[in-house]
Amino acid sequence: MSSNDPPTPRPPRSITTPCVKVCIVDGASGLCLGCWRTLVEIGGWSGFTDAERARIMAALPERARGGGSASLAPDP
Repeated sequence: MSSNDPPTPRPPRSITTPCVKVCIVDGASGLCLGCWRTLVEIGGWSGFTDAERARIMAALPERARGGGSASLAPDP
């Protein structure tokens, strides 16, 4: 391989996700009843930083216990 050859592409880094492939959004809470995230959180997941994803993941157990009625975690 010469110094002019482009670098070999690396596979994308795996991103941990709470998705369980049960995508049903509760109209009252706006939360997915499978993973307990909002549609904004689901749509932006791959673009969030690790810290943003960790903050959301930390809020999910409370959301699940509340059955969708738990308050959403505030943005930092």
